[in-house]
Amino acid sequence: MGWNGAPGVAASPVVKKVIRLNVPTDKFPNYNFVGRLLGPRVKDAAKEEELRGKPGYEHLNESLHVLIEAELPADIIDANLSQAIGIIEDLLQPVDESLDYYKKQQLRELALLNGTLREESPHMSSSMSPGTSPFHSSSMKRPKTGR
Repeated sequence: MGWNGAPGVAASPVVKKVIRLNVPTDKFPNYNFVGRLLGPRVKDAAKEEELRGKPGYEHLNESLHVLIEAELPADIIDANLSQAIGIIEDLLQPVDESLDYYKKQQLRELALLNGTLREESPHMSSSMSPGTSPFHSSSMKRPKTGR
């Protein structure tokens, strides 16, 4: 993987860890966790049903969950996983749509992609800038899934 430390310092071995966070759909059965986590461009459920039971899609038969995987030096992996867990756990807390910062950010990014983003009005919060989204953190990368 090519993790380089400071010269003369023994490198920590690279380890891989996987954490599974269950989505609390039993507590909040009517809440759209998939939309909150993946955003407004999520493909329809019919496609998911079509894939259910096929090789490589066994996870669709399990309860809704998020897997967090990291392959990093042993001395930093736990801190990075803790950061990722904190972000995902925040996203797994249902929020009223009118107060949902992440949904507003997702819709803003969708409008930007669609070319329909209007200039920000004076009453819009400056905290809506693209750099503040945890989805674009330079230290947290989403794995490529081939989709």
